Amino acid sequence: MRNLKLKSSIYLILSISAILWFSIATTSGLDLSKIYDFFKVLPKVASADLILIALFVKWGWKFTIFKGWLVPFPNLNGTWQGHIKTTWINPKTDESPPPIPAILTIKQSFSKISCVMRTAEMTSYSYSEDFKLEGDNQIRQLSYSYTSKPLTTVTDRSPLHEGSIVFDIVGDPVTKLKGQYWTARKTTGEVIMNFREKSLLDEYPDDLGIHPMV
Repeated sequence: MRNLKLKSSIYLILSISAILWFSIATTSGLDLSKIYDFFKVLPKVASADLILIALFVKWGWKFTIFKGWLVPFPNLNGTWQGHIKTTWINPKTDESPPPIPAILTIKQSFSKISCVMRTAEMTSYSYSEDFKLEGDNQIRQLSYSYTSKPLTTVTDRSPLHEGSIVFDIVGDPVTKLKGQYWTARKTTGEVIMNFREKSLLDEYPDDLGIHPMV
């Protein structure tokens, strides 16, 4: 992921370093006009910078104060629920099935994002994830490729396969993910997800109902 806006991050680091340099020198009674005193502060400033960077990478990037001008991507952590509308035609009915209830769990850190989608019949795991954020072109998207693993009881009509999905990120704060997918078995469809909760559900919830193909 493109984690930071480079120019803003450089300005911020330089500003914080300058403040730390002055503060440490002042409290230590040093004279920054003297070369020895100036460089004597360097190890402490570097250590403080590293601690602040570590705290930012761990927790700080989620704070709304950094959103936009420093951190370009949204925080999507949590469980999303919605449905999948496939263009696949059921050979028994010559029609596409009704919308398929699904959840999407997103686990996101400063440098990594993973997505797991679940229905009553399959689980898909993402790989090669990234954001596409182009403010001038009004583009805010999350895309990833995935491997879908169906239950063994349905592999006759839904074999293991790979695919890709592109979500449009809707709202600020984000309330909806709306996207399209395509698979190696030549099926396509639409997915709409609305935010459900902050926790990451590790199984398909009963309250979403059964799969329409049952």
